Amino acid sequence: MPEHFIAFWNVENLFGPEDHPHREERIASRIRSDLVGWDRAMYDRKCAQLSDIIAGMDTGSGPDILGVCEVEDAHVLGDLVAALEARLPDRSYGIVHAQNDADWRGIDTAFIYDRDRYSVDPDLVFNHFVVRRTGTRDILQATFRTMAGNDLVLLCNHWPARKGNPEGSAGFRATAGETLAYWHDRIREETGTRTPILAMGDFNDDPWDASVMVNANAKRERGDVERSNSAMFYNFAWEYMQVTAISASGRTRRLAGTLYYDNDGCLYDQMLANRALLDSKAASFKVVDGSARMETPQAMVDNSVSRGPRRFGLPKGKASKVDLDGYSDHFPVSIRLIETE
Repeated sequence: MPEHFIAFWNVENLFGPEDHPHREERIASRIRSDLVGWDRAMYDRKCAQLSDIIAGMDTGSGPDILGVCEVEDAHVLGDLVAALEARLPDRSYGIVHAQNDADWRGIDTAFIYDRDRYSVDPDLVFNHFVVRRTGTRDILQATFRTMAGNDLVLLCNHWPARKGNPEGSAGFRATAGETLAYWHDRIREETGTRTPILAMGDFNDDPWDASVMVNANAKRERGDVERSNSAMFYNFAWEYMQVTAISASGRTRRLAGTLYYDNDGCLYDQMLANRALLDSKAASFKVVDGSARMETPQAMVDNSVSRGPRRFGLPKGKASKVDLDGYSDHFPVSIRLIETE
């Protein structure tokens, strides 16, 4: 029975270089000062660093499908894919992307997928915008059909940021959670309750926050989801709340989150599976038990106990702020599915 390795990564501000010819003027005027010194060499280095981590997933085979967020546009995604395929010559990656014109900085969610393993019907790709007073990020939905003809629906999320004010911005993430739950329900109505659905992303809230548990209906107890006929998710982040990793200097560390903010671990990057993925009798896919994890390759683990991933960063006016040996401010997360039919 074929296995499918699926991952998600917030790649931290993957913008084209300062002179990126495809940049929209409305975006350029907002981020121009942040990109001073972000030249082609620095941008290429960032793509190379990201592709090293991605190619190293699944013991060097790379992911079958990778959800990403914080990418500027399809051109940037193409550069990342080119760097990735140079490391994985047996892979032929395609892109699922929909331009987000609502977000203030124009950053997008997207999927990278192996075209030899899946096809994607463009008529089944949707951008679900989170409705609020100001523009925000979207939830990207795509259906991936395997060579055996089985469909898997994925939803890539990047919820509104906290911006140092988690209480004041909580309502925005509650709205994002409601949006995800709404479309989860609609997908089931259109395709049936046996449809396997996996939601992934940077939720900018922890698994125990109301936006995730209540609004998105993503539960801690797997049995609650397995016994229910309603549109619930089981949140696999509860299974990788802490991990043991080896830092770049060889130090053993306990990591308490997929990113660190104010010296504390936060578990914002999560994998949510619907009932169909938990029960082999209900769908053509099933989650491999124990496979959900944070991806913590040694080179990416910061040596400091108060930090998680080693970030690359943007110059924000000073190119010296960039760590050319860094990667992102988030660890990737992953899960493995088995195709049962």
